[in-house]
Amino acid sequence: MPPGTGPWPSCRGCGTATGISWARAGAILSTTGGHGDLHSYPLPWMEDYARLVGTMCLADGVAGCQRAVREQLRRGARLIKVCASGGVLSELDDPIHQQFTAAELRAIVEVAALAERPVAAHCHGKPGIMAALEAGVLTIEHGTYLDDECCDAMRESGAILVPTRTIIEDMLAYSEGVPGYAMAKLRAIADVHAEAVARARERGVTIAAGTDIALTGMELPNSWGHNGKELAHLVDLGMTPLAAIEAATAAGPATLGPQAPRSGLLAAGYDADVITVDADPLADISVLAKPAHLTAVWTAGRQVKGAPPE
Repeated sequence: MPPGTGPWPSCRGCGTATGISWARAGAILSTTGGHGDLHSYPLPWMEDYARLVGTMCLADGVAGCQRAVREQLRRGARLIKVCASGGVLSELDDPIHQQFTAAELRAIVEVAALAERPVAAHCHGKPGIMAALEAGVLTIEHGTYLDDECCDAMRESGAILVPTRTIIEDMLAYSEGVPGYAMAKLRAIADVHAEAVARARERGVTIAAGTDIALTGMELPNSWGHNGKELAHLVDLGMTPLAAIEAATAAGPATLGPQAPRSGLLAAGYDADVITVDADPLADISVLAKPAHLTAVWTAGRQVKGAPPE
C-alpha cells in the first residue's frame, strides 16, 4: 500500500457495481500521474509494480492503451476499468480533471469490445464523464459532477451510474484516519455528489449499487460485510427501498454487459442467487446493512448459509 494514515490507502481502484463481483476486472488503467498512479513512488517502481503485481497499470497514448487492455484480457479480465478523472485518495490529481484523452478512451473501449468486454470508468468530473460516455463506456463510477447534460447522455447511451456513496459516508464518519489532502477533496465533493445522485434518479438514469469497499475486517470502516449500507445511503438520496434493492440486485449484472451472469432476478432461467432476512427491508432498509439479520444464502440454488429448510 502507498503511504497513508490509518486504514485508508492513498490511492486505489474505485467502486464497482454489485454485478462486477462475478467478474475479474484485471488492473485498473490510469494515465501516468493519474488517479491509479502511486504518486509518492518513483516511476520505475510503479512500472515494476504494475508488471509484477498487476492491480494497477499505467497507460499513455493510443498504442499504450491498446496494449494495456490486451494485457488485461490476457490475464482473463472480463471487465476493463479505467480512471477517466482524478480522484479523492490519490495525492496530486483533481477529481474534476479529465485524464485519458478522448482518443485514448475510444481505443480502450474499441479493444475491449472486440472481446465483448465492457469498460467501467471511475469518473468524478464532467469532462471525463462526457468523454467516457462518447467513447462508449458502460458504467460511470461515482459520477460526482453529473449535470443534466451528463444524465441525458447516460440515459441515451444506456450507461449505468454506480454512485458508491458508501465510501464518501465512511470517510466522513472516520475522518481521523483519512489523509488531509484527501479529506479536503472529499469535503469539496460530498454534497455535490449527493445532489448528482438525486439528479440522476430524477432524470431516469439507471443506477446500480456499488460501495468502493476495499478492506477486510468487520471492525474496520469500509470493509467487506458492510456492503448493504449502500442501499440505505441510496434511500437517503431519494430512492425508494424497493428501487434501492433493485439497484443492488437486478441492475448489478447489467454492469457487465455481454459478460453478465444470469442472476439478479427471481425468474425462470436465472441462477437462484437468493438471500433471506428476518425483517422487512421495505419497512427498514437498514436491515440489509446488518449481517445479523441475514438468515440464509443460496448461490446458484445451493444453500451456503443458514439452516437447511425443513
